[in-house]
Amino acid sequence: MSTSKYEHVYFVGIGGIGMSALARYYNLKGVKVSGYDKTETALTRKLVGEGIDIIYEDNVAHAVADIDLVVYTPAVPENLAILQNLRSRGLPVVKRAKLLGLISEEGRCIAVSGTHGKTTTSSVVAHCLKASGVDISAFLGGILAGYETNYFLGNSDWLVVEADEFDRSFHHLHPEIAIINAMDADHLDIYGSQEAFTEAFFEFGMGMQKGGKLLVRDKALKFFSEEQMQLLQKNVDIISFGTDEACDVKIEVKDYLPGGKPVFDLVMADGSTWKGLQFTLPGIHNICNATAAAMAASFAGVEVEKIENALSTFKGVKRRFERLYESEKTTLIDDYAHHPEEIMAICAAVKEAYRGKKILAIFQPHLYSRTKDFMTEFAEALDGFEEVVLLDIYPAREAPIEGVTSEALAQRMKSRVSVLNKDELIAGLRDKNYDVLLTLGAGDIDTKHKELIELMIERSEHK
Repeated sequence: MSTSKYEHVYFVGIGGIGMSALARYYNLKGVKVSGYDKTETALTRKLVGEGIDIIYEDNVAHAVADIDLVVYTPAVPENLAILQNLRSRGLPVVKRAKLLGLISEEGRCIAVSGTHGKTTTSSVVAHCLKASGVDISAFLGGILAGYETNYFLGNSDWLVVEADEFDRSFHHLHPEIAIINAMDADHLDIYGSQEAFTEAFFEFGMGMQKGGKLLVRDKALKFFSEEQMQLLQKNVDIISFGTDEACDVKIEVKDYLPGGKPVFDLVMADGSTWKGLQFTLPGIHNICNATAAAMAASFAGVEVEKIENALSTFKGVKRRFERLYESEKTTLIDDYAHHPEEIMAICAAVKEAYRGKKILAIFQPHLYSRTKDFMTEFAEALDGFEEVVLLDIYPAREAPIEGVTSEALAQRMKSRVSVLNKDELIAGLRDKNYDVLLTLGAGDIDTKHKELIELMIERSEHK
């Protein structure tokens, strides 16, 4: 299957962050692109502005003719009328992950995987290469600040992608350089156990190009068995990174600048040191993300000095520790965190960046299955905050599960907690006392940001 022979590509679920990047890829190549999505968003409006036709009604009467490739995401239900109609027409229908895998084979691929940190790390890799003069292509899982896009089309051989473990999508990728940031179990509705989840990452590593570079964070490395490690080492060079003394690339945090921005050294296995690196995002998890990206860029041939400059100028990613509003009195931060480990990491980072400030976290759980699988872990992670507001669970593709509710999660927590629906949120926050407001979740909590910013402005004026 060639990726360049098509004249009209149709995307089912075109508004997804990964799907939109692929849509832009074909659109920029001069291929006609159209698609369907359930909801109109700022991203879909931007796609329309770029010349892409999008419909928002699941009605086969709107089905487009003259399509020669259909791309869909597993996030859309199989019983979607438009998808069923397209299948019935005998058209080639592929998952997003398969198409991305085929595109990635046309260049030298850097793939970023892991339960957490994929979007930030892949964005830092892309920025390190772009800022250093490498004309990359990239498919990112977030909007890269400073560039205002989730996609680049370049002329060099290098391609940066996210390697998503959901639905085993990353097995379609065969990168030359890869990163594994974390292997804490997730998507247990698909994998069933930590062991099966780890096996999927093992298969990803074994599917890399022979002799490639596999960067693995110390906390993730422990999940591989001795047998898996021996087999991986026969296929690729494994480079461990983190704060552990035994790491091939050891992180030594030296200082924190205002806003929690870290200064750190990297000590290599050969004794050499990269000294005084500065990054723009707080938290040890972000230092690890920056380290992985820096090493990947180095393996791609970028000089250390250029990497150092790129790390210090990284402007962040939308919905990843994104400061939406900041005044002398109040701050609003948004983060995509939707797994207990991510919530613990963001909790530590925001406390580091805003020491002595009163922090209020608003969390919208994502998926009934994930909430059920990690109910205890979510409660423990959220208890790191003094006060929490829980919104109703965002269902995405799922039907409700009996007994799995935000109220049930609240009952397990020790922190001061209240449960509100989205319509009650603004009114419910008016009497609460906080300096920093933090919104967390992978659902649609971002639709409340405009109202939250207005509330923050009001509080700043009257506080």
